[in-house]
Amino acid sequence: MASAESTGAGPDGTSSGPAADTPVPARNATGGATADKPAARPPTPVVASLMLGMALVALDSTIVATAVPQIVGELGGFSVFSWLFSGYLLAVTVTLPVYGKLSDTFGRKPVLLFGIGLFLVGSLLCASAWNMAALIAFRIVQGLGGGALQGTIQTLAADLYPLKERPRIQARMSSVWATSAVAGPALGGLLASYAHWRWIFLINLPLAGLALWMIARHLTEPVRSPGRRGPVDWAGALAVFACGGLLLFALVQGGVAWPWLSAPSLGLLGASALLAVVVVRVERRAEEPILPGWVWRRRTIAAVNLALAALGLLMVAPMVFMPTYAQSVLGLGPVGAGLVMSVMTLSWPISAALSQHVYRRIGFRNTAAVGIGLAALILFSFTLLPYPARPWQPALIMLLLGGALGLFQLPLIVGVQSTVGWAERGTTTASVLFCRQVGQSVGAALLAAVANATIAARLADAPVSGLPEHLDDVAKALDRPELLSAAAAGYLREAVAAAVEHIFLGATAAAVAALLVLLLVAPRRFPVLPELREEE
Repeated sequence: MASAESTGAGPDGTSSGPAADTPVPARNATGGATADKPAARPPTPVVASLMLGMALVALDSTIVATAVPQIVGELGGFSVFSWLFSGYLLAVTVTLPVYGKLSDTFGRKPVLLFGIGLFLVGSLLCASAWNMAALIAFRIVQGLGGGALQGTIQTLAADLYPLKERPRIQARMSSVWATSAVAGPALGGLLASYAHWRWIFLINLPLAGLALWMIARHLTEPVRSPGRRGPVDWAGALAVFACGGLLLFALVQGGVAWPWLSAPSLGLLGASALLAVVVVRVERRAEEPILPGWVWRRRTIAAVNLALAALGLLMVAPMVFMPTYAQSVLGLGPVGAGLVMSVMTLSWPISAALSQHVYRRIGFRNTAAVGIGLAALILFSFTLLPYPARPWQPALIMLLLGGALGLFQLPLIVGVQSTVGWAERGTTTASVLFCRQVGQSVGAALLAAVANATIAARLADAPVSGLPEHLDDVAKALDRPELLSAAAAGYLREAVAAAVEHIFLGATAAAVAALLVLLLVAPRRFPVLPELREEE
């Protein structure tokens, strides 16, 4: 079957003609062409070990949340407990480009084994933490291992499977994330309630040990043409780590620990800008840079990076603010709010698995454009819900949104991985994941500012009395509405509903921005490597 992506496109993604079918040579470490055919389908233990490794990262993003009361009750540190999540996210995000380059240099298997080992050590340390500061530090160690797992597993999925079978393995990875999103909070609550919160981390030990053994024993990477292996760009790695860490720290703490226009926020943002200049200078001089310039010079990769950054931003609306809406406005309990949100994780992997039937006919870019266009309409439809809405209405929106985003994300990941050879695939995959994570951090900061501004304006112009004077007290007031008058409680719910509507408008704008990037920046047809097209 002829590929829908066979085009006359050069390395930078520019097309040489509307109906051309010019092969694009794969590039090895020396810049020459090299074969990049996937090996035979990997054995079942390898697939199981990859899914197990992905489950470790996915579960650890959600399992801790429901155990926070027990953790804080024993260790203290209520004012800083949010860093159990922020510290982990920071470590995962800023290490993605580093591990991506290392996997292109030394191979996927050693990087993956190192990541699982470090994750295992971090889990053991977390289980032995004696105070909140130690637990936060050990969560960062976990994140340093999680960065290797997340990026390398996604890269191996492209290495080990031919193009026509990648949607299947990627859909399995999506199902791992979906299952973890639903099961993680429940499992964390059960362990904290009936065992001890330390078991949340101890349970990782046998799982990580099993994954480590299975990968060491069964994973055999395909033999590749040897390329030139230059020195590791440790200076660039350190600069990327410092710049990304400062930027994400500023975004996570801004508007929470201090005002956005305060000295700490401006100082951190200014320092991260200066470090960005340092990163550019260091990477230009490096023989084998961690963040090579070609990641942004090639239209296809640059467009996918920007589009998935917009995805990270818009995902803040359904994942962070939908549960708040369900509890504060609809009056659902935590379980009901979780169900409203989690239906999105049911339709996403199904849509992702079926997306191959679409992009084989209309191409990667067009399929993703259809998906994000539908997502924009679905996100906007939230603002049209009546007040108060019935629970099935936002749940239906989440179900449809998952289907649309599955049609958007997977074709972009499969497509961009298919435009590069083995020696560039780790760096490419890591850059995509890195941009999505940064987009999520930026989105959390921006959309939280929008929500706070909306609620603050409503409180300032309130026609009723007895409302909270500070934003921090809004959630507490809605948690115990019996302490408010009926008019005050109703007005406060309407204020939260208006804030969430504005959040979804912002998410709609992010979806439209992603659509424009695909239409204006991405090539009409991705320059898929010829040996990968032959596998279809």
